[in-house]
Amino acid sequence: MSKKLIRSGMVVSAMTLVSRVLGLVRDVVVANLMGAGAAADVFFLANKIPNFLRRLFAEGAFSQAFVPVLTEYQHDKPDEVRQLIAKVSGTLGGIVTIVTLLGVIGSPVLAALFSTGWFVDYLNDAPGGEKFTLAALMLKITFPYLWFITLTALSGAILNTLGKFAVAAFTPVFLNIAIIGCALWLAPTLAQPELALAWGVFLGGLIQFLFQIPFLRQNRMLVKPQWGWNHPGVVKIRTLMIPAMFGVSVSQINLLFDTFIASFLMTGSISWLYYSDRLLEFPLGLFGIAIATVILPALSRNKASNDPTQFASTMDWGVRSVLLVGIPAMLGLMALAQPMLMVLFMRGAFSVADTQMAAASLLAYASGLLSFMLVKVLAPGYFARQDTKTPVRYGIIAMVANMGFNIILAIPFGYVGLALATAGSATLNALLLYRGLHKQGVYQLSKQSLGLIARMVLAGAVMTALLAYLVPAESQWLAWSLAERSGMLFGYIGIGALAYLASLVLLGFRPRHLRG
Repeated sequence: MSKKLIRSGMVVSAMTLVSRVLGLVRDVVVANLMGAGAAADVFFLANKIPNFLRRLFAEGAFSQAFVPVLTEYQHDKPDEVRQLIAKVSGTLGGIVTIVTLLGVIGSPVLAALFSTGWFVDYLNDAPGGEKFTLAALMLKITFPYLWFITLTALSGAILNTLGKFAVAAFTPVFLNIAIIGCALWLAPTLAQPELALAWGVFLGGLIQFLFQIPFLRQNRMLVKPQWGWNHPGVVKIRTLMIPAMFGVSVSQINLLFDTFIASFLMTGSISWLYYSDRLLEFPLGLFGIAIATVILPALSRNKASNDPTQFASTMDWGVRSVLLVGIPAMLGLMALAQPMLMVLFMRGAFSVADTQMAAASLLAYASGLLSFMLVKVLAPGYFARQDTKTPVRYGIIAMVANMGFNIILAIPFGYVGLALATAGSATLNALLLYRGLHKQGVYQLSKQSLGLIARMVLAGAVMTALLAYLVPAESQWLAWSLAERSGMLFGYIGIGALAYLASLVLLGFRPRHLRG
């Protein structure tokens, strides 16, 4: 495996680490300001809807369709690359402008659609009705984020194909800074402090968009947008993108469906799911998405140069890499779920009871972490070959399964059942993606990888047993001060990491095995 690919993965992970740490700081500030009450539920809903559409128009389906086509142009038609970017940016920008305007104008309709429980309360003049009114107002502020982040994702995809991974990976830092700044300094001046968070989302999107423009200019890729619906490159991208819009966004659709059901559950359900999901997103973004970001251009180049052996080798590297970090991350989240929530969020309006409730959903989500990571790595195996129909078919199966799991599990387990359903559908999706690649003769886990994975599982078991023996009960964590809790948590994380790495070494794992 190329040292350049490994180095690129480390760069993206490092930049993503900065962003995710600031994201956790942001969530700490939000938890302190609003806890897990009604206002928090509304903000998370208002932020989730444009983020869902971001997956469709931005780094989800669009990037998966755009990167292989742009790589193909760079390889076969280098003189036409700037024209392709001009046509894509003009066409995508025009469509997203219309969608954004409709979203701002139709925010009450969107709020009613995705928070039907609150809308019913509003119609019946019940106590929960004010959440619907606030959600409609917040959506007007947060929805323009879709426009900013879509064009940001376009420029980031261009820079990634040029090997400039650090810029796009660092860009989300500005969203976190904007939300933190608005929470700390704008919120105290408003009658409704939660609106400050919505303005933070708006400003964060604007700053991210402006940040990448100089880098495009530096690389001579800043061009004047032009409408180009019928341009051959645009036709190819939208042909690939339309099915990918569904396939890539299955997890986001599942999360929105969770939110829809959670609006009928007890107040706090959406917030508990959010805070637990945020902890899950830390390793997922740091490793799973970072590795997927790096391998898609590499796989696209392998395909363009017609090198199936290197293609399979790149896939194998991606799978080994995510499992190497995903296995201890999953088990660590399970072993330290409530202590993590206590240290990060238990202050201000966020109570001990909230940590207990969020810990339950974190355990459920964490059971699917490996599946979430593998989906991120396996899906590019299709997109790099410009096959978007197969992942869509699997995505439909996984989404239907998630709906069924939701209905089965939400009644006995409430919001925890929703998290279990999401994890289960992700596992089904990952299995289908791997089975499809195997049947097509594109990729199969090598014997070397199977042996390495067995060692990773054994090392993870040793780590989990040690943490189960050492980690104290809830009463002891509550008796400690915040500083003591923080120190002990980091200590246990360090002990777990050392136990995992030491076990791997004793089992014969060496860094060269990761390089392949």
